[in-house]
Amino acid sequence: MSDNLFSLKPFIQAVWEKSAFETPTSIQSQAIPLITAGRDVIAESPTGTGKTLAYLLPVLDKINPDSQGIQAVILASSQELVMQILEQVQKWSEGSGIRSASFIGGANVARQLEKIKKRPQLIVGTPGRMLELIKQKKLKMHEVKMVVLDEGDQLLVPEHIETIRQIIKSSLGDRQVVLFSATLTERAVNIAKDLTQDAELIKVKKDETIKAGKVEHIYFVCENREKPMMLEKIGRLDNIRGLAFINDIVEINFVAEKLKFKDIQIAVLHSDLKKDDRKAALKNLRTGKIKLLIASDVAARGLDIQDVTHVVHVDFAKDITQYIHRSGRTGRFGADGIVISLVNEREERELKKYCHELNIPLSKKVFFGGNIIDEKDRPMKKEHEANKTKKPYSTIRNFSKTKK
Repeated sequence: MSDNLFSLKPFIQAVWEKSAFETPTSIQSQAIPLITAGRDVIAESPTGTGKTLAYLLPVLDKINPDSQGIQAVILASSQELVMQILEQVQKWSEGSGIRSASFIGGANVARQLEKIKKRPQLIVGTPGRMLELIKQKKLKMHEVKMVVLDEGDQLLVPEHIETIRQIIKSSLGDRQVVLFSATLTERAVNIAKDLTQDAELIKVKKDETIKAGKVEHIYFVCENREKPMMLEKIGRLDNIRGLAFINDIVEINFVAEKLKFKDIQIAVLHSDLKKDDRKAALKNLRTGKIKLLIASDVAARGLDIQDVTHVVHVDFAKDITQYIHRSGRTGRFGADGIVISLVNEREERELKKYCHELNIPLSKKVFFGGNIIDEKDRPMKKEHEANKTKKPYSTIRNFSKTKK
């Protein structure tokens, strides 16, 4: 354990020891002392480098369990990410007396109001529902001294930014604001600076404390109409636990029905599903009950699903940031993984640009006998098999003679 963690409260150190962690990651080593010291922080670090604990441990360290008011708020862009963060809050606050709760859009409002009556000191939520409860004066923000934006670049987009501003403004005047993401554009950093006070900017490009796994980036060239068939072949690979990304919800359901008909073990995840169905889909992937989770980009951000072997870009990523976040669902914390893109000829050119910019080796593959192989390694057909195509000509010629 590093000196940074020795300064945290004993209950945090106890969970650290129980978790059998050795040394903090780079983002944790840099962020924890700054947040503990009260500094605002804007942090960028690759997927799978421990960003959640980098802000969560100092947040928990600062909370007074004897106070009845809300002291810290963590905002995230999706229901799934909120619930994942809450699980970590509950794990790392064990034995501390800290009470926590989640507030997400689509959930039963009456049940959420019951949570407020239990006087949580730390809450995790999606921005829309949080602001709704604040405006209704159900959530009292006057004691909130810390606001965290997880996957912050997603929260600082035009449709969310005003909501985020209002939530932060409703907290204490001398609040501490921290923001974390795997990717931060210059625009996002500038907005974040406007929401913070003299923030420390941390950028971790590569974490040398984490043993590097091998993540292979490959692609298949096919027409759009052929993509469901290609996904079926991928779903039949041995020992696969995969995430397949499709942009349109209608298309997700269409492809899912096709694969179910072909007896591929799949589930779907998108924003139109009920909370319990979304939760069950993730659980079934985590437990290995299904081989493929076909998802919209609600699964691209922040979710930590252990042992995802394959990420499939069925619909091509709209930009390099989306490619990074989707691909980051595999190869986490040094594990091996494969990123597969199904592309047409135009998308192939864009994919090559992305991988060149990211300095990622990329290889073209084909299926042969149900296995993925290099295109150049596909066995050539024997000469006599190729000549079979000539037989119909002689048949036609003989038929012509007979007809005469």
